[in-house]
Formats: sequence, structure tokens, C-alpha cells
Amino acid sequence: MRLEIGHKVAVLDDVLKGIVTNINGGVISVKTTDGMIFNFHESELVKIGQEQDELSKFSDINNDLLKEKMITNKPKKSFFQKEKHEVILEVDLHINKLVKSVRGLDNYDMLNLQLDTAKSKVEFAISKRISKIVFIHGVGEGVLKSELHYLLNKYPVRYYDASYKKYGLGATEVHILQNPN
Repeated sequence: MRLEIGHKVAVLDDVLKGIVTNINGGVISVKTTDGMIFNFHESELVKIGQEQDELSKFSDINNDLLKEKMITNKPKKSFFQKEKHEVILEVDLHINKLVKSVRGLDNYDMLNLQLDTAKSKVEFAISKRISKIVFIHGVGEGVLKSELHYLLNKYPVRYYDASYKKYGLGATEVHILQNPN
């Protein structure tokens, strides 16, 4: 490839591109788009045409088109990779989700109903080998949360606050230990 004055070029190992302004033996002067002049050896440059100029946008890491491509191009799974589907059981323990009406129920009855629901869901998850449960209990005064944690201590589980981003402050995530030996 023979470069001449006026050719559009790009630097192979850099994000620079510009126009050839001077050729002195093997040293070629390139004026970039911001007016700077750099000297390169001919082997460090590549001539770009109009259609290649569009493609060089992707060499700029802050370019919006590149960011769009990075988001849409998800890594492909190989034939042998198994797709992991984890079953997460979400249980909303708010009393209005458990009964149609709270008429005739005092706080003790409501708390026992919520804890009985949690107990049955934990036992169901253990029997069906579901590894994760998220109990949505709300913030409130913390009575349900503390009673729930007391209940969970009787089972082969680990628990901690669930994702704040997804559930806020009022949820507990429970991992059921499948082989509690």
C-alpha cells in the first residue's frame, strides 16, 4: 500500500485518525481532526475509505454506537453449558394478602396466621427442594420480622435481608440447606 498526501489514515495501535500532510522517507506526518500533527512509520498506519471511516467509530470507547452494541450483544452460551434456572419462592406475609378481611382478628391472631403461613412455606420448600424463599414482611415495628427469624432458626436454613434494590427494607431471603449434615 502506498500512502500519498491527502489520504485518510488511522493509526493501528491507537484511536487516532487523520489526513497525511507530509511524507519524508518512511516517516509520515498525520494531521488529526483536532489539528495536532504526529509522525508515524508507514507500517503503523492504514488507509481508510469512507465506509471504513464509519466503522472506526467503534474504536472510540465512549461512542454511543459502541455502547449500544455492547448492551445488545450478549455472550452466547456454548452447546454444553446448562442454563441455570433457580426457583425462588416469594411469599408476601402482609395480612391483607393472606385473608380477605381482618375483621374479628386481633394482633395475636394476625401474627400467628402470618407465622403459620411462613412455617408451611418453609416446609413446602424443603419437601420440594426449592433452595430459596423470599419472605416479604414489611418494615413496621419489626415484630413479624423478629418472630420470623425465631421460626427460621428451627430449620436447616440461612437467612439474611433480601435485596434492598428489589424488595426495600422489608424482606428476608432464606437459603434452604439441602444436605444439612
